[in-house]
Amino acid sequence: MLRTRERAEEIIKLNPEWYHSIELVPGVITPGRCPLEAWEKELANLRLPDLRGKSVLDIGAFDGFFSFAAERLGASRVIALDHYVWFTDRVEWMKEWRKSRETGTPVTPPHETRHWRPDELPGRRPFDAARAILGSQVEPVVGDFMTMDLTSLGRFDVVLFMGILYHLEDPLRAMRRLATVVAPGGLAVIETEAVEVPGLGDAAFCQFFPGQELENDPSNWWSPNAKALMGLCQAAGFREVILLTDPPRSPWRPLGTRLGAAIKHLIFETHIPQRLGYKGNTIAPLPRIRYRAIAHAHP
Repeated sequence: MLRTRERAEEIIKLNPEWYHSIELVPGVITPGRCPLEAWEKELANLRLPDLRGKSVLDIGAFDGFFSFAAERLGASRVIALDHYVWFTDRVEWMKEWRKSRETGTPVTPPHETRHWRPDELPGRRPFDAARAILGSQVEPVVGDFMTMDLTSLGRFDVVLFMGILYHLEDPLRAMRRLATVVAPGGLAVIETEAVEVPGLGDAAFCQFFPGQELENDPSNWWSPNAKALMGLCQAAGFREVILLTDPPRSPWRPLGTRLGAAIKHLIFETHIPQRLGYKGNTIAPLPRIRYRAIAHAHP
């Protein structure tokens, strides 16, 4: 056991950049973005069905937390699919990302930098190291979900689409491709960055991020509201869509604040500033509430 623990600690030393927190051996946990307890809570929030004997596809597996969890929960076959993260030298690129966040300067997407090394798969090293020490049988597959031949993957009882949708330039086409890899009677579990704008009623919309406005990441493009997420699933061919997360409510504001906001919105909507010759920004900003949405989609 001592040697195994030392090996786990050496893995972390050699691979300092992790997105997921994974317990390699009892008491040795990779330094992920969130504590292990937060990842376990997110796993529970997915409300996965009984995975015993089922096939699972984890799209955008990254370090493999959800892939290894599916295997631990009894899945008979698990495929971890990724390419973007695995092609990138995360250690070096994250240095540039952190500097960008501190200084407010633009950061270049990984695929446009010297850190993009498809032939070496530097970003897959944490996954491979965790897989080895865990004795896992999860199958890694390198492929771009949006361009690869999906028939080579087949269909799966459960498909995990975690933190992927908002990274894709064409979300509707992505959802249609997702539907093709879910077996009849199967389930797609979709988790995504989402947004709500109080006062828009039942409108379905996606907020677009042309730069690195979302999490200082130039690979983030879209953030749907709950209505749009359901609509994307339905337009892609999923017959039953269940939202597991309720859209957040607007924070309570005093009556005077709400009346002031309503009057300001009315003024801008009627273009009064323009009519009076005002040359500045005449668009009244709308409040936005960001959250993470989870949906179950059945074909």
